[in-house]
Amino acid sequence: MLSDYQQQLRDRFLSAPVIPAPHPWQPVSAHRTAIGGLLGIGFGIDPVSGHDLLMVVSSRGHGLFDASTGHRLARDPDPEHSTPTGPDLTCPGIGPLAGTDVRIAGLFGGGLHSSTEDGWAVEVVSPGWPHHRVLLSADGGLCRGPAGEEWWHIFHADYSELRAAGFSPSGRTLAVATSSDVTLWTRPDIDS
Repeated sequence: MLSDYQQQLRDRFLSAPVIPAPHPWQPVSAHRTAIGGLLGIGFGIDPVSGHDLLMVVSSRGHGLFDASTGHRLARDPDPEHSTPTGPDLTCPGIGPLAGTDVRIAGLFGGGLHSSTEDGWAVEVVSPGWPHHRVLLSADGGLCRGPAGEEWWHIFHADYSELRAAGFSPSGRTLAVATSSDVTLWTRPDIDS
């Protein structure tokens, strides 16, 4: 049995339409990037450019993407290394991240950053379980008031299982991964 407050939250989240993320967030591409059998994702930093890199781990191997453009930089089709291991849930990096371990959040656990230094927050709610909704907020995660003012329903995982949602350590990239795809948003440097 839900309390009145819980029912009000549930109703608010159920009634919020999916809307684009607000300025300064921009989608990296017009479409989700299809990744069959996606298990998890993790972030690294390009040692040359300083850009956020996204490691995608699937049942078919690893892929490494430039998070600001969505371009694939490297691929390792060896599924033997696809399962995050150890207490840190890491996978070996590829391409520019070769020689480093990348922490992976997804099917096997772990998590991405849920907030940025300048107050953006991301939350996953399930008012219509088993479907998940990803909320982006500028009020530190309070999600008060009407949708589209201080919080935005930016993603609805009603077609695949949600694996992970969160920010890169730099706070410049927001990623949502499901069992079938990954969606990215990016913004300029925080100091810009």
